[in-house]
Amino acid sequence: MKPDRYSRQTFLGSNAQLAFDTCVVAVVGLGGGGSHVVQQLAHIGIRHIELFDPDVTEISNLNRLIGASLADAESGTPKVEIARRLVQRIEPTAKTTPHQCRWQEASTDIKKCDVIISCVDSFIARQDLEVTARRYMIPLVDIGMDVFESGDRPHIAGQVILSLPGGPCMKCLGFLTDENLRREADLYGGAGGRPQVVWANGVLASLAVGIIVDLLTGWNGLSDRGEYLHFDGNRHLVSRSPRLEFAPTQCEHFPADSVGEPVFF
Repeated sequence: MKPDRYSRQTFLGSNAQLAFDTCVVAVVGLGGGGSHVVQQLAHIGIRHIELFDPDVTEISNLNRLIGASLADAESGTPKVEIARRLVQRIEPTAKTTPHQCRWQEASTDIKKCDVIISCVDSFIARQDLEVTARRYMIPLVDIGMDVFESGDRPHIAGQVILSLPGGPCMKCLGFLTDENLRREADLYGGAGGRPQVVWANGVLASLAVGIIVDLLTGWNGLSDRGEYLHFDGNRHLVSRSPRLEFAPTQCEHFPADSVGEPVFF
């Protein structure tokens, strides 16, 4: 008898594969972290993935973009096409919907998703995604990394945040602040490309997919307050942020009555 391809993940529970078969996951940003996320979602059996990224592949992407080839960089293959192709090679019957545009231009599709994974590279983009996720009561998992000058060597740092409706948001957790949003806006896009490396993106993506699996199956028992993990890439250390424990019980940034379609009077 042919073995079940998912037989080694039955510890996730008897209904896990049904959850993976029926849920719709959006991945916003398909560069370094997002490409890892898409690959892992396909391997565990997520069968409907909405893909959002307006960009095409460039030669500088090849140090971190899973599934991309030199030929893709030379021809400018859209990142959504690389992600779609990657999923189809793992599971040809999966449904992948590519949106080669800013996610706001396909907001009708994103608000129908069960989970949103944010792999964007700015504070402002994260804020916009969280606003939409909260309005439509969708769990949001955010990942990101940066490289800072610290002493005599660069320092790799990253985070994974699960923002749940009813739980603390990224402003409650102190990750998004008026100051870092203002400072980023003042740059007007002049900051340039941020350093990225494949192994750090892979660690953060794996943590995010683990959180999503727990969210869909309940196999390990997530807190209803969400999650906030720090990654120290120099020491290869993941730790839970103390800010999660001390965040306010009631989120003041997203009132309970600010859900559903906006109403204009």
